[in-house]
Amino acid sequence: MHTTIDTPDGPFTIIADDRSVLASGWTSDAAALGELIHPQLRARLQSPATDRVARQAEQAVRAYYAGDVDAPSTVPVQQRSGPYREHAWETLRLVEPGTPVSYAEFAQRSGSPAAVRAAAGACAKNAAALFVPCHRVLRTDGTLGGFRYGVDIKRSLLDRERR
Repeated sequence: MHTTIDTPDGPFTIIADDRSVLASGWTSDAAALGELIHPQLRARLQSPATDRVARQAEQAVRAYYAGDVDAPSTVPVQQRSGPYREHAWETLRLVEPGTPVSYAEFAQRSGSPAAVRAAAGACAKNAAALFVPCHRVLRTDGTLGGFRYGVDIKRSLLDRERR
């Protein structure tokens, strides 16, 4: 099941099954977003689903843009990959709004201080943007670095969370 809502940063699409958000991001192209979902999880989308989690996620996004920047952290998310990356995504969910971290600090928090590139890879492969807040990770020099949906959206999100 997918839904797209308008946000100040553009259309935001959420793909969810009965249990969790599987992918999300600032696009109206649900098919392209769906390609980010691990094949094992994508298969779950073939089953009939309720829209409970999708509604919860949509409400959290609306609350986020209304000022409750913690709202997305309450929505269940599931992604699949190797053990490090899955742990890194869970670690990202613990990075507080308004307190971005560097890739080096993110690697350390993920339990592998030397794995800065692996930490960056976890951000790059994150399918559940906003719910897994990879936008809160910056380069060591404090610059924004990359973001699948563009640095303007990353800047907007960080500015919103700083307030």
